[in-house]
Amino acid sequence: MKFVPTDLPGVVLVEPEIFSDPRGYFFEVYHQRKFKEVGIDDSFVQDNQSRSVKGTLRGLHAQRRKPQGKLVRALAGAILDVAVDIRPDSPHCGSWVGIELSEQRHNSLWIPPGFAHGFLVLSDEAVVEYKCTDLYDREDEIGVIWNDPRIAIDWPLESPPILSAKDEAWPSLDQLHAELEGAEEQSR
Repeated sequence: MKFVPTDLPGVVLVEPEIFSDPRGYFFEVYHQRKFKEVGIDDSFVQDNQSRSVKGTLRGLHAQRRKPQGKLVRALAGAILDVAVDIRPDSPHCGSWVGIELSEQRHNSLWIPPGFAHGFLVLSDEAVVEYKCTDLYDREDEIGVIWNDPRIAIDWPLESPPILSAKDEAWPSLDQLHAELEGAEEQSR
């Protein structure tokens, strides 16, 4: 496996070594020791899979008290996978990185806890699988609107994306931080 740091510290592109022969191919998607050697020491507790049609944009999702690290890959098709640092105390808050993941490349993207995650389907359809370091908790879910001008993600859109009602309603990053700060003050 090759671990390639991205422009956003902590987010890592994982490129497997593929062994091919007349029968097909084989590669490791995850190897605990190899991940640990590059500083990814999280344990995975949940696997998710989605199927989406071209132009679908899912995200930008995170969790507040139980942040999830995610190891994302496209089992079929191709996606632009995006990680956004939403940690208010981070010097990279509001920065993003986008990597094309595809079934042809067999690559994965590691997104650490504390980052929002989303993806845009580039192919006619895509099947996406991701391993998570914490369980999904609907009550803990937070998000950021996909087109927040402060973040300014360069989505390669040919037309408006297909969004869920939830993803259309997320606040901007600044609004999210203000909401979280207000909730924290109320709990004191």
